[in-house]
Amino acid sequence: MQNKDIQTMGKVRNIDEELLSDNWHWLKKFTFEYQKDDGSWETQVREVYDRGNGAAILLYNKQKKTVVLTRQFRMPTYLNGNEDGMMIEACAGVLENGNAEATIIKEVEEETGYKIDNVKKIFESYMSPGSVTEILHFFIGQYTDTMKVSQGGGAEDEHENIEVLEMLFSKALKMIESGEIKDAKTIMLLQYAQINKLIC
Repeated sequence: MQNKDIQTMGKVRNIDEELLSDNWHWLKKFTFEYQKDDGSWETQVREVYDRGNGAAILLYNKQKKTVVLTRQFRMPTYLNGNEDGMMIEACAGVLENGNAEATIIKEVEEETGYKIDNVKKIFESYMSPGSVTEILHFFIGQYTDTMKVSQGGGAEDEHENIEVLEMLFSKALKMIESGEIKDAKTIMLLQYAQINKLIC
């Protein structure tokens, strides 16, 4: 989260923060006054989770008409109805030193085993603005078979057990319709590719 004087932000005043957790990233409770359209002030309370910003990428091959995605276990989804907890996702990671491009290139090699050096940023988005500070930087990048330098699978010290999936782009789109792909960032990237005809 960017550092700034949160006591003077337009329609918000008298911000008080209470640290609830600082285990992995921080979770705080903010009590503040918000000025409504009629000019009156009301007290509001919100819990905010700051896990840092991140980056995600769609790897695609125009000749083969394929994309590279990953499958891994996600505990929050398991707790909320995902029977086995497994999620199919685009490659992604938390920013290191604030550099989105360098982060995603590193994550691609760690997670998928492809060594790429040319990516294009297409947009950025708040992913859950009601409770999480995270901004996600979205990229696309082309890959070829010759770029494969390892099996991927993620970083051992981060306890990642990632399965690499190469599939037809058309199949990935159908997996959105069937519910096999439910991850927001992945759906956004696949739909961007469809709208912009990246893979014809």
